[in-house]
Amino acid sequence: MSSVDSTSRQAGTEHHRRATIADVAREAGVATSTASVVFSGKAKVAASTRERVLAAAAELGYAGPDPRAASLRRGRSGIVAVVLEGHLRAAFLDPVTTAMMDGLTDGLADLSAGILLMRDEPGEGDGSALSNAPVDAVVLIGCSGRTRSSLEVVRGRGLPVVVIEGDAGEGIPRITLDNTAAAADVARHVRDLGHSDVALVTLPLDSTRERGLVTADRITTATVDVTIHRLAGVREVYPDAPAYSAAGSLIDEGVIVGRMLLADAATRPTAVIAQSDLLAAGVIRAAEELGLRVPEDLSVAGFDGIAVDGLGEHTLTTSVQPAVEKGRAAGEQVARMLRGESGITQHLTCRFRAGSTTAPPPFGAR
Repeated sequence: MSSVDSTSRQAGTEHHRRATIADVAREAGVATSTASVVFSGKAKVAASTRERVLAAAAELGYAGPDPRAASLRRGRSGIVAVVLEGHLRAAFLDPVTTAMMDGLTDGLADLSAGILLMRDEPGEGDGSALSNAPVDAVVLIGCSGRTRSSLEVVRGRGLPVVVIEGDAGEGIPRITLDNTAAAADVARHVRDLGHSDVALVTLPLDSTRERGLVTADRITTATVDVTIHRLAGVREVYPDAPAYSAAGSLIDEGVIVGRMLLADAATRPTAVIAQSDLLAAGVIRAAEELGLRVPEDLSVAGFDGIAVDGLGEHTLTTSVQPAVEKGRAAGEQVARMLRGESGITQHLTCRFRAGSTTAPPPFGAR
């Protein structure tokens, strides 16, 4: 780029708005968190990465965090808590969570806020670690089971709170996804291929994460909205399809439940619809253990649209969700509320993607 082009670009950026750390990160081709570290100096960054970020900053006319953002944090900690369900190590095995966190970092970029990751398990004595955590706002991933107690603590402190994919009640801004409609799209695709003998693999129904047959009683007491809504979407198309819950969105869980569904040739379905791509990949692995070919002998569909290792040449049939956008939207609503504005609920949609893991049922199938 010529010096004239660069100068014009800087002038245009300054005319419309001040460049942010997110702009610098995009220009340098790094994560927003990496660009932030270069300016904060709180951790080591490779020399080549540092030079790339600084060059991008110079090109965009970015000299450091926006002083207006700093003024917003006077008297505050500059930290936003993100409450995840269950063990953090398990949460970050899911690429959807990682993508959401990248988006959240982008959404908070103008505030230059730090992120504190917390589990939803209550602490001792005061009922929750959130009771005394030095944070300015909270993002809840889902709002079910134990997480609802975290919500009550946050509301009691008067902190801004945003919920991603969960119903927190009146007045709490949410980032929602069309889980029911998207799951129904996947199911209709499988039905249109000719499958009538279909089984479902769901995410956990509640905080107990029990693995096993999903009964009417279990659905009545279920607390995880994502699971409930995706199950409802598939059952719009397959109202009587048997469903089995996994203990988490993990490939290993998909293998375990897949073995349960496929072990008996007499009752084996011709298609399995899983509530996450990781679970679907596990079902495919279980099928291969039994010598079944996908999709010739068994069709498998998932949900999320992530890159999954171990699928070989397969492209998974799935519903692609906007994971990064979910996190970014949550961060933007937190920033709005910390500026004294009202938070806004936003609804995002998924996109169906037909892959190579679904096909018509084998000839002569039940």
